[in-house]
Amino acid sequence: MRPRGGRALVGAGAALCAAVFTVSGTPPTPQNAFEASASALPPSAAPTVPPPAPDDGGGPTIQVLSSRPDAVMGGTALVRVGLPPGADPDRARLTVDGRDVTDTLATVRLEGVGPALEGVVTGLPEGRATLAAALSGRRTRLAVTNHPASGPVFSGPHETPFVCDTVSFDLHGGGTLGAPLDEDCSAPTVVRHMYRTTDDAWAAMPDPDRVPDDAALATTSTGAEVPFTVRVETGTANRAIYETAVLFTPGAAEPDPWHAPEGWNRRLVYKFGGGCKGGWFVQGSRTAGVLDAGMLSQGYAVASATLNVFGYNCNDLLAAETMAAVRERFVLAHGSPDLTLGWGSSGGAYQSHQIADNYPGLLDGVVVSQSFPDVLTSLVPAAADALLLDAYAREHPDALTRDQRLAVSGFPTWRSLGRMAREAVRIDPRGVCRARVPEELRYHPERNPRGARCELFAHTVNVYGADPYTGLPRRPLDNVGVQYGLGALLDGTIDVDEFLHLNEHVGGIDADGHVMAARTEADPAATEAAYRTGRLLNGGAGLSRIPIVDHRTYTDDSPGGDVHMRYHSFATRERLRAANGTVDNHVMLVEERGSGGFSASAPVAGRALRELDVWATGVLERRRRAPDRPVMDHVRAARPAWLTDACWVGDGPRRRVVGEQLPLGTGSGDTCAEAFPTHASPRMVAGAPVTSDVIRCRRVPFDADAHPAEFTKEQADRAARVFADGVCDWSAPGEGQQGLAGTWLRF
Repeated sequence: MRPRGGRALVGAGAALCAAVFTVSGTPPTPQNAFEASASALPPSAAPTVPPPAPDDGGGPTIQVLSSRPDAVMGGTALVRVGLPPGADPDRARLTVDGRDVTDTLATVRLEGVGPALEGVVTGLPEGRATLAAALSGRRTRLAVTNHPASGPVFSGPHETPFVCDTVSFDLHGGGTLGAPLDEDCSAPTVVRHMYRTTDDAWAAMPDPDRVPDDAALATTSTGAEVPFTVRVETGTANRAIYETAVLFTPGAAEPDPWHAPEGWNRRLVYKFGGGCKGGWFVQGSRTAGVLDAGMLSQGYAVASATLNVFGYNCNDLLAAETMAAVRERFVLAHGSPDLTLGWGSSGGAYQSHQIADNYPGLLDGVVVSQSFPDVLTSLVPAAADALLLDAYAREHPDALTRDQRLAVSGFPTWRSLGRMAREAVRIDPRGVCRARVPEELRYHPERNPRGARCELFAHTVNVYGADPYTGLPRRPLDNVGVQYGLGALLDGTIDVDEFLHLNEHVGGIDADGHVMAARTEADPAATEAAYRTGRLLNGGAGLSRIPIVDHRTYTDDSPGGDVHMRYHSFATRERLRAANGTVDNHVMLVEERGSGGFSASAPVAGRALRELDVWATGVLERRRRAPDRPVMDHVRAARPAWLTDACWVGDGPRRRVVGEQLPLGTGSGDTCAEAFPTHASPRMVAGAPVTSDVIRCRRVPFDADAHPAEFTKEQADRAARVFADGVCDWSAPGEGQQGLAGTWLRF
């Protein structure tokens, strides 16, 4: 028998884990970066590991198990050569561009399939190469594309400047990753062994080959009882710092793709961290946290990376690429998980939604909390509108009462308006720059107009492009034609003159994030790119095929105001309904503020993870048995009974109520809607749909006769001047609104 490939993997994996990937912010010259440089693969639900390369019968097949064949990084791939029944494995050969790599393979037995050959192939040339498997005169080829360990793969040109954080990244058990090895912020891979004590605390293992006397026991989801000892790997990938953690019994051989740790339940939970403000130009000094006792104790492996924390990287495209790179590292070290589940709150929910939809196969199910649909169209327009309303109130303090301004905003509390207005700092190029970004490199309108702009649109310039004349990033941000306060006008909270004065003076936001007199106009090319590339969550691609659990602790009524309002969950739900005709794969769970939170150890969120595992496992098994049936049929059939829309209400012993979860208002008679009312945004008060999926509304001329409010002749003439560019027709699709150009897009 040939030598096992697993031993070769350890050395190759260690070298690979020191690799990096770069992100970019230098404005490209094309007027539309997406049209100029992106190529679209066909829409696909293909898993990260695609089906074997086809053969006309009787020959071998080839699969890349560690990544997509076109997304290999660092020159290393876990490869499987499938054999026809009765074939002699010793007669098979594998080459890379004619170079024989057969000695890296070993025979494996696959349940229900038979023998195959697997191994870690190293030394793949940069760019396109051909894997060729030969057996008894039959030959099969598979094209692979290897990308430098420093990237990029699909996220586009590198962001500059980029500040390394390896020195400030704390390792479990003490110390840091130390000074970076190169300009790509690389660092050596470090393995530490930690354990959970009987006092329910984490401690470094004094001897990695012996179970400490005070180590707790873990009972996994498979029923295995093992020492609660954990292998933690830290390194760099895709220019992020990553961590993985998995139960690992001291004294056992190092894991490889064919010998997984005995406590691992073959599930990987990928954790996404929140934030957005300040999420640019830095590597990041923490992940979303992999020493998660609630997850690890059940046997889940846990992974995360600094560029999957939105407070360091507020770009879902780069987040997707980072997750793919880290997952590749994990597979090379431990083998392919049966399922990969996403877990993220707030900015982590952004990532879960958009990665699952735009890069199908990376995630098999997600649990999100305090969710938004996406980065671009949920919080940003609401924050921009809040900033405008706040500025209007300061400039015209006597124009509207506090209650009137609140009605115009749609928000539940007065403090919510100010809280949301402060979030507009993310579109201010000097709003939040990390202290580690040198002052002399930052944007200043006079001193350094080409400097680093610490804002969302510059950070995503690879998608939206830059204006060829000004060099400024194009923005899919618009409020032309928005009738602010329309709902408040129609219910009598404000009158026609107050409505017109507001819309006459509300203004817009300029490229530097300042309030200006004119309304904000979205760049048409950027608007189109937002839809085509999935920067506005579509919901009809990868998300249409996986289970989604939306958990929320209710904060709409927080005394200090909160941006995580409940209507965002309904925005996602209605996009799913519009794209797929059903929301049977989407479940909402709501509980009171302070009742447990988003933790795998919390009663509701923790059970949501376990039930999601059951759900996704059921979908996987049903798809294997009946691959030709629609995926949604499997999703419906596999959903556990506990996972249905529900809320937890009442004092004392908590009471679970299954509710209809109506999207807006109270007084419906539905217990959940009464307990946790859903409010609105300024754009929704102006008539926009709850989907929040119109970037640039389609406008019609103002017509006083067709308007739902009554205008005098003088008021009608004034309104025609105020809305000289027309008013939004929310019943029509927005300007440039369209479907996805595909999935796994490249920039």
